[in-house]
Amino acid sequence: MNIIFMGTPDFAVGTLEALLEAGHRINLVVTQPDKPKGRGHAMQYSAVKEAALSHDLPVYQPKKIRDEESVRYLEGVEADVMVVVAFGQLIPGEILRMKRYGCINVHGSLLPKYRGAAPIQWAVIDGEKESGVTTMQMDEGLDTGDMLLKTVVPLEEKETGGSLFEKLSKAGARLCVETLKGLEAGTIVPEQQGESPTPYASMLTRQMGVIDWTKDAASIERLVRGLAPWPSAYTKWKGRTLKIWEGEVFSPDVSKGVCGEILEVTKDAIIVQTGDQAFSIRELQLEGKKRMRTEAFLRGCSVDAGTVLG
Repeated sequence: MNIIFMGTPDFAVGTLEALLEAGHRINLVVTQPDKPKGRGHAMQYSAVKEAALSHDLPVYQPKKIRDEESVRYLEGVEADVMVVVAFGQLIPGEILRMKRYGCINVHGSLLPKYRGAAPIQWAVIDGEKESGVTTMQMDEGLDTGDMLLKTVVPLEEKETGGSLFEKLSKAGARLCVETLKGLEAGTIVPEQQGESPTPYASMLTRQMGVIDWTKDAASIERLVRGLAPWPSAYTKWKGRTLKIWEGEVFSPDVSKGVCGEILEVTKDAIIVQTGDQAFSIRELQLEGKKRMRTEAFLRGCSVDAGTVLG
């Protein structure tokens, strides 16, 4: 097929590569504009733009995809279908209906669950046992189009937002190739979505990472995994930000502290009171320091029981 590919972050790169490997022709790659980054404000390319340039593919970076100029530009590009993977802008109906097979979206959840911007991380935070990828015929709603194909990916016990991201990116790449094959052969029967059984998977913010020690330990443990590697879960210790990278639910003999209080410091763990049980911190990162196991951290920092985090 002749394809216009629309995507921006790392998650989309695998699908772009898979389409090329399957022999499809990518006639245009559409991605978000370059953004300044760091102290020097040097312009940074999106992951998809870098991948596109490595394959000598033409790149288009509209500020607003719904502007008349953008619509006319896409209209002039030969394509049977547009493939959209985490592009980052709402696409107007005029573009959705522009090509023969419309716009096909690769979405990182088992729709209609977790419509929205961060379905991968929310699946971990909510304690789902499985996630997956859905290919969808896009309409003008937000992740509401007819479903085409699905693939299920079980979550492991210590799954993080980052590890699930990688799994679903690979699964989505394979599913997209399969979907285009089915569309061309006429073997796919679109399925309408029902109501979503989960809340909208809102975009992640740094503020989401603040640990509320009044919550139950299991919820805190899932938050830590779900927000790794970004924005990460964190608390305050002696006025400094302390990122928590790994931990586990801990059942003390007697819950004797206020929420956030360090109950005990062992050789390789810091035990913190939560709203029900306790949480054992196993890997952390103090502001200005490297990420490390708690055992290594305690060799260089003195942490006292009775201190209240947060």
